[in-house]
Amino acid sequence: MKISIRTGLFMLSMLLMSQGLMAQNLLKYVDPNLGAANCRWFFYTPGAVPYGMAKLAPSTNGHYGNAQGWEAVGYDTRQNSIEGFVFFHEWQIGGVSFMPTTGSLKVKPGDLDTPDNGYRSHFEHKNEVAQPGYYKVLLDRYHITTELTATKRVGFQRYTFPASDQSHILLDIGNVQGESGQVTDAGIHMIDATRFEGFVNTYPKYVQKYDPQGKVMMFFYGELSKAPASVGSFNEKGITQNSKTANGKGAGLFLNYKTTANEKIEIKVGLSYTSEANAQMNLKVEAANLTFNQAKIKAQQIWQHELSKLTIEGTNDTDKIKFYTGLYHVLLGRGVASDVNGDYPMHEGKIGHMPPAPSGKTYNFINTDAIWGGYWDITQLWALSYPETYEDFIHTQLQVYKDKGWFGDGLANSEYVSGVGTNFVGLTIAAAYELGIRDYNINLAYQAVKANELGWKNRKPGSGKMDVKAFVKYGYVPFLEGDGQNFVTDSTGSNFSASHTLEYSFSAFAAAQMAKSLGKTDDYKKLMKYSNGWRYLYNPVNKLIEPKKADGKFISKFDPYAPWRGYQEGNAMQYTFFVPQNPKELIALQGKSYFNNNLNDIFDKSEKDDFGGGKKIDAFAGVTSIYNHGNEPSLHISWLFNFSGKPWLTQKWTRAICDDFYGIESVHGYGYGQDEDQGQMGGWYVMAALGLFDVKGFTDQRPIIELGSPIFDKAKIKLGNGRELLIETKNNSKENFYVQSVLFNGKAIQNCWLYRDQLMHGGKLVFTMGDQPNKNWGIKTPPPSIQ
Repeated sequence: MKISIRTGLFMLSMLLMSQGLMAQNLLKYVDPNLGAANCRWFFYTPGAVPYGMAKLAPSTNGHYGNAQGWEAVGYDTRQNSIEGFVFFHEWQIGGVSFMPTTGSLKVKPGDLDTPDNGYRSHFEHKNEVAQPGYYKVLLDRYHITTELTATKRVGFQRYTFPASDQSHILLDIGNVQGESGQVTDAGIHMIDATRFEGFVNTYPKYVQKYDPQGKVMMFFYGELSKAPASVGSFNEKGITQNSKTANGKGAGLFLNYKTTANEKIEIKVGLSYTSEANAQMNLKVEAANLTFNQAKIKAQQIWQHELSKLTIEGTNDTDKIKFYTGLYHVLLGRGVASDVNGDYPMHEGKIGHMPPAPSGKTYNFINTDAIWGGYWDITQLWALSYPETYEDFIHTQLQVYKDKGWFGDGLANSEYVSGVGTNFVGLTIAAAYELGIRDYNINLAYQAVKANELGWKNRKPGSGKMDVKAFVKYGYVPFLEGDGQNFVTDSTGSNFSASHTLEYSFSAFAAAQMAKSLGKTDDYKKLMKYSNGWRYLYNPVNKLIEPKKADGKFISKFDPYAPWRGYQEGNAMQYTFFVPQNPKELIALQGKSYFNNNLNDIFDKSEKDDFGGGKKIDAFAGVTSIYNHGNEPSLHISWLFNFSGKPWLTQKWTRAICDDFYGIESVHGYGYGQDEDQGQMGGWYVMAALGLFDVKGFTDQRPIIELGSPIFDKAKIKLGNGRELLIETKNNSKENFYVQSVLFNGKAIQNCWLYRDQLMHGGKLVFTMGDQPNKNWGIKTPPPSIQ
């Protein structure tokens, strides 16, 4: 794959040189196929720009959907047939698939084990090119080459046909795609000989569960470079020849052509979540005069620009691929949902319009999975170099709060699609305020943050925290016994009571700091009380966090390795360390010696399982493990040694995780389970490789940054405030992962942390490394735990 990527990017390299740019071509270090075995629906979309609405990708199994709405589906590198090329890929959103064919007409995709029963085609990965902003593959069955690229709201497909009197393009728009759930209605019609438009309405499983009155609507307007010789339609009832309109489930059109050898036909499709008219407008504004080649060049220029905000130097290409592919998935993760005119999709298919911010700027409305764990990677990168994306997220959530009364734990076109139900949006916005990201109504934001942490009256299930009433009453969430399958969270407690208590304590701390900064002293004191809720669940006998019932007693038959009984997607061995707001207190309760020895032993054992669930290919492979880097609750743990007086162990284990957990293969990318939720796993690698991280997710009133073991010889960061930070690593090697000393702008840094506002002034941060720990460095003053 590296060879094909480098060959395919030759033209971009020439473009960079022609413009006199000295920057290295970073796209060659991004491999979209990394981790693409058993990956999420939104994970694999090479035909896209950062945060695009148009996210194009081949599908090997998308029409199967998934059982619960979240499992791996779409594209899997272990499969060898393609059933279509899909335009929409977001959390709980999928739809509009096109497929070029030749020969006798077929309008069903066929199954993986019987591909000839439908129109799907065999392909070989050696004939596949996947790059940021571009995808290309040869469909063996039809001898057709398909290419994909995009602008932010317009998708492009180009087909190179063989000579044939029976060439077809299938516009298959009325069927399940990935996480779409059932199609409730669909329609498509030809406007004239070369233009078409249509819509798809779906009812995703998470909308059905968390926002049952909602729906997801997708609209499109397309233009063909060549008029078809004839057009027919199909739906679930069958095929109609010489028909230019199709409606209902299974709806689609087939465009018939006579093609010559190597004849190219291009399609560009404007997309929208609000209307066909806005889909057409999006195309007109972004791509009216763009050819496929021009769109591809533009897309890859955008990727180069965004990736080059973090430039690295070093001799190890494997580490560079991990780094830039991780950053790529951070930038690909969420997707814009508003149109070029500011219209955005509201609840139940209504249309809203994004208002200007206090600065006068209008931000984008986005679709997003839950930000669960994102405060340890995504928001730290946003704050570092991509603050405009952070603002988009905030303005989206504040608009949803105004429209619906609560933040969304996850959003699909304004519909609540709660990911894990613990809603960290309040924490994310409180942190943004402390970071100085404030181009929004501050009073409204605080009102919403406070309600998210403490409000329960008329709370909607899709906003998460349905047990916050119990948390406010008891100071912790009481445990409800369940059956291990049908999980319950309500006003009296939760099956996941321990993990919820820990998470609510953390987000209460963040809200408390915002309250303090705004001079709301009573709120600060109240929220700080709740930030200590985790203490109710600490068992001094075994030094673990255990679930408690409403009567204050620990549960019986407690198993510290058992997931799903008190802990969501984890266990007590993992969640006990989830006290990021106050590591000092947790260390004191356990005793510093015990804490360090126990945690070091945990990593020693976990290393044998690649810091997760071993080589088992499953999103939940590590939920019973002693440590699980393959899921969000554990991502901060290796950094806790900075707080316990042994920063050299943070250096050792973060470097080991970067080396072993992360890979550059389709099966071994983000561990082996591939539970990469819109950039969290990749973002962690990027931050750790820079040697920068904050356990508390920038929630302190004066946020800090902890120092780790930077991987690269040099890293140049274009800070979001316009300044530049250079990180230089002297005496660097695979063996020299221990920090010996640090200089910041020529001044010696004795601690393993500094205040983030100091770092954001820019300048030069120099690490000197060695193969043995310097146990006298970084221990003078531990990072602050409570402010």
